[in-house]
Amino acid sequence: MAALCSAVVGVTSVKELTGQICQICGDEIEFTVDGEPFVACNECAFPVCRPCYEYERREGNQACPQCKTRYKRIKGSPRVDGDEDEDEFDDLEHEFDYNEYESQLITGTAPPSRIGRTASGITTQSELDPSALNTEIPLLTYGQEDDTISADKHALIIPPFRGKRIHPMPSTDSSMTSLPPRPMDPKKDLAVYGYGTVAWKERMEEWKRKQNEKLQVVKHQGDKGGGDELDDADLPKMDEGRQPLSRKLPIPSSKISPYRIIILLRMAILGLFFHYRIRHPVNDAYGLWLTSIICEIWFAVSWLFDQFPKWFPIQRETYLDRLSLRYEKEGKPSELASVDIFVSTVDPLKEPPLITANTVLSILAVDYPIDKVACYVSDDGAAMLTFEALSETSEFARKWVPFCKKFKIEPRAPEWYFAQKVDYLRDKVEPTFVRERRAMKREYEEFKIRINALVAMAQKVPEDGWTMQDGTPWPGNNVRDHPGMIQVFLGSNGVRDVEGNELPRLIYVSREKRPGHEHHKKAGAMNSLIRVSAIISNSPYLLNVDCDHYINNSKALREAMCFMMDPQAGKKICYVQFPQRFDGIDRHDRYSNRNVVFFDINMKGLDGIQGPIYVGTGCVFRRQALYGYDAPKKAKPPGKTCNCWPKLCFCCSCCFGSKKKNKKGKSKDNKKKTKGSQALTQIHALENIEEGIEGIDSEKSALMPQVKFEKKFGQSPVFIASALLENGGVPSVATSASLLKEAIHVISCGYEDKTEWGKEIGWIYGSVTEDILTGFKMHCHGWRSVYCMPKRPAFKGSAPINLSDRLHQVLRWALGSVEIFLSRHCPIWYGYGCGLKPLERFSYINSVVYPLTSIPLIAYCTLPAVCLLTGKFIVPEISNYASIIFMGLFISIAATGLLEMQWGGVGIDDWWRNEQFWVIGGVSAHFFALIQGLLKVLGGVNTNFTVTSKAADDGEFSDLYLFKWTSLLVMPMTLMIINIIGVVVGVSDAISNGYESWGPLFGRLFFALWVIVHLYPFLKGFMGRQDRLPTIIVVWSILLASIFSLLWVRINPFLSRDGIVLEVCGLDCN
Repeated sequence: MAALCSAVVGVTSVKELTGQICQICGDEIEFTVDGEPFVACNECAFPVCRPCYEYERREGNQACPQCKTRYKRIKGSPRVDGDEDEDEFDDLEHEFDYNEYESQLITGTAPPSRIGRTASGITTQSELDPSALNTEIPLLTYGQEDDTISADKHALIIPPFRGKRIHPMPSTDSSMTSLPPRPMDPKKDLAVYGYGTVAWKERMEEWKRKQNEKLQVVKHQGDKGGGDELDDADLPKMDEGRQPLSRKLPIPSSKISPYRIIILLRMAILGLFFHYRIRHPVNDAYGLWLTSIICEIWFAVSWLFDQFPKWFPIQRETYLDRLSLRYEKEGKPSELASVDIFVSTVDPLKEPPLITANTVLSILAVDYPIDKVACYVSDDGAAMLTFEALSETSEFARKWVPFCKKFKIEPRAPEWYFAQKVDYLRDKVEPTFVRERRAMKREYEEFKIRINALVAMAQKVPEDGWTMQDGTPWPGNNVRDHPGMIQVFLGSNGVRDVEGNELPRLIYVSREKRPGHEHHKKAGAMNSLIRVSAIISNSPYLLNVDCDHYINNSKALREAMCFMMDPQAGKKICYVQFPQRFDGIDRHDRYSNRNVVFFDINMKGLDGIQGPIYVGTGCVFRRQALYGYDAPKKAKPPGKTCNCWPKLCFCCSCCFGSKKKNKKGKSKDNKKKTKGSQALTQIHALENIEEGIEGIDSEKSALMPQVKFEKKFGQSPVFIASALLENGGVPSVATSASLLKEAIHVISCGYEDKTEWGKEIGWIYGSVTEDILTGFKMHCHGWRSVYCMPKRPAFKGSAPINLSDRLHQVLRWALGSVEIFLSRHCPIWYGYGCGLKPLERFSYINSVVYPLTSIPLIAYCTLPAVCLLTGKFIVPEISNYASIIFMGLFISIAATGLLEMQWGGVGIDDWWRNEQFWVIGGVSAHFFALIQGLLKVLGGVNTNFTVTSKAADDGEFSDLYLFKWTSLLVMPMTLMIINIIGVVVGVSDAISNGYESWGPLFGRLFFALWVIVHLYPFLKGFMGRQDRLPTIIVVWSILLASIFSLLWVRINPFLSRDGIVLEVCGLDCN
């Protein structure tokens, strides 16, 4: 049935219903006498056959299952309560006259398109002949004339039966003979004919009771066991359970329409602005003018790349109750898909183990079936501290997980749960909650002490390296040369929680590292986790989080499954991205750590095109999409030349084309088919791969497919077999010991050699920001992504809040963008002719070229100081026309920002902090990233980025005022100093020269103050904590003192402006 549901995706017109099947009973949609497909709902064209349509109107809720629009009465259908009189369809004399059609069915003269079909597509005589139906209920019809009833009052009570019946019918008793039809007088009570009696009511109540007990829901196409047949074909599906699991919420037109109008006006004003600027050069400052023009053109182009992807913003809403209704039936095992969760960490001294432990605990306590969750922790530093911390975490989880699920607390990371400054008794009714909470808090504090003791012990490494409890050396003593390690902490050996319940799997993984091998940092670690998880659990979906991003919403996985497991729209979704939210950031967020503008405005815009970009954490993937397969393509309906007109229509403009064009297109199509053939025919080699596992495959022809897959996935038959299972699951041919051995094999450092790992499969190599490349490759394969923003944030993390760490984080992101820009995967020239949409390409281009903006930005921030010091300006004397253009440009910029804040739900503080840090990061981290990227790609000089230190608990915002000197501070400090000096010199010069010089000074002064205001958070962070005196007072004091001191030197009241006057004193010195 799920396969049937997936076929309805994207039905946009009545013409596309040709060849569709009914989404209720599974029969083909019949044709009308006019040769058109039957359409039940004119609003959404949801495929429903004629019998199901009439049954829904007669016995159901009389509405379309998809859009909930009330069904309109179609000509020939019986009237029901609520139908309006329609002149076009009302034929009161013949609307119930089915005698002619019944006779056509019996004699076989009915049109072929109207004849019903069984599930196999063959029509049986018993289905065509109503008299052949053996039922306990007498058929009431006017098929026979009765002298006591006038001919104009004949009525058909039972509609003709066509096709596979899913409507409730009483059980058939073969011992009873077929009762002949008998007439009924509509004026008489139905009880006269046996209806409405006590026996009839009891039978109806019994049928309703059975119906409620056995209501079936649509099964997901990925479920095991075929799943197309319902347990009882005579029962209807649940009305709520068959509804979409999510929906789009477009931005209201009252907000988005003015926004689009302002964008168009701003583009027009930009055209007038550049027309004026280019036509009016400044001859006495031609160099400054030309520099400013080049910078402004670049800013305009980058604004266009940033602006257009925000043209179609949307929001989404999920229905968790429908997800449970569809996949979690009472008394049956949950049918929700399994999820493998990846946690990555490197250095436990920079990424505290307590933070990693809280992330793992929040995963283990997630609100999801226990047997469907497996947590894999990647320790890329092979640190014994991380291993021991996970061992302690697994012990504490035996107490923490049942506590969370018993009282349904949020969040389920203990550090953040106990730190909440809210009433924790709200909505709690269990009398034992207070006592158990206090006991759990005491347990957690003891757990923290044990973790802190491990950290303190790890500060000093023994000379001989670490040793394990059994006395053997720790295999990871040499971080650059150690074997692969896998340890299953939970999910095996019968380990259960304190209440005797099972726990999710918790698996420690440290891949093998050897000198001379490229390990590809985080991307390589994530690919190792993909292979290990495929061997051990092989869930169809993956979630990756950083070690400091805990699950803040226990229903986060269910939110993602509302998109992934939707039988209509889920098959083309490669990942569901959640926004990043952070704890431990000061209220003012001076360095824009929250990045609200990007996550609440830009990502909503991308969701309306092809989906958001992947940001590295808080993302649920479809495993098959990570394997490099193309997105499933909707099959073209048969018997049509295009998607808009029937085959016989030759006037469609999209069908025209020369034969040469067709020949060229044919070769391209063949290439595309060849490229995607592996995804479509991957199952063909499954038997051969399984035979390879068992070691009985010896035929050369059977080895060919296996060799082909080995070149793609590597030399692991078990992994290849698991990769071919679209819906997950571990092959049953292997034992636990063999799986563990195979898991060690797939994390060896040489496994990826001469394969497509990192090129077409998994996380893509070639950049320190592997997230952008990975998402970009998936979108190029035709997949789409989804942006999910639940009311309660799904994940929360910690961010670097001091200036130096924040700049280093931005440096790493920008360096990755530069590497992509200089690689073959650059979206400017890569991926044409595939599934990437143009506006989505714009967003990817903007994400890789933004570091280039640092050069014009530095030049533009230097111009105000040069203009103030030299007395020249980049704009000639402004006319009235030019002043109107400039004012219009400033107003349009402000209006664009205000309207974005309105539909994005962003505050003005967050928007302004984002603008400030765009300048700070642009003149510092982006500039250095551009230099490092050029040296790395062109000169071969590798630069290592440092892992961003996570927030510690030494006090609230204790790290905010910590100053760490770095070379990234040189450029913004230089710009700040020269602009302050320029302001001082310009003001003092204007004061000394009189009021006539204030007019030309105004433009230069405004220009310089614009730079100083944007760099103010940098200056505040540079000065650090001021316990007694606010920073703003210090800044203005220095500025005003400098101005007045220069004025004093310039004016000098003790000297005459005309020179020294000598007078004779009148004394005789001799």
